[in-house]
Amino acid sequence: QVQLVESGGGLVQAGGSLRLSCVASGSTIGINTMRWYRQAPGNERELVAGLSSGDSTAYADFVKGRFTISRDKAKNTVYLQMNSLLPEDTAVYYCNFDVYGYDYWGLGTQVIVSS
Repeated sequence: QVQLVESGGGLVQAGGSLRLSCVASGSTIGINTMRWYRQAPGNERELVAGLSSGDSTAYADFVKGRFTISRDKAKNTVYLQMNSLLPEDTAVYYCNFDVYGYDYWGLGTQVIVSS
C-alpha cells in the first residue's frame, strides 16, 4: 500500500505561483510513474503532468511552459511548481502514483486562482 498526501494549495491571484507537494509513504519501492491531475467543478479529472521513474516528463498543452513537475527521491516527494497561474487553473489537484501497475491517489489539494 502507498499513501499519498498533497499540500501547498491555496488562494492566489492570477499571475502568481504555487508549489504543490505530494509525499508518498508505505511501500514506495516500484514506483513507475508519478502524475498530477486536476478536477474543476463540473469537469472531468484531467492529466496535468507526469514524471517517469527515469525522470522523463510530460505536460498537458494547457500548462506547458508554466508548470514544472519534479521529485526528491530521498523524501519520496513529487512537486508541481505552478507559475503564471490563470483563473482557469482553479481546481482540486491530485497526485497519482503508479506502483507495480497499481494506481494510488491522494485526497487532493484545492487551488483557487482569482482574477
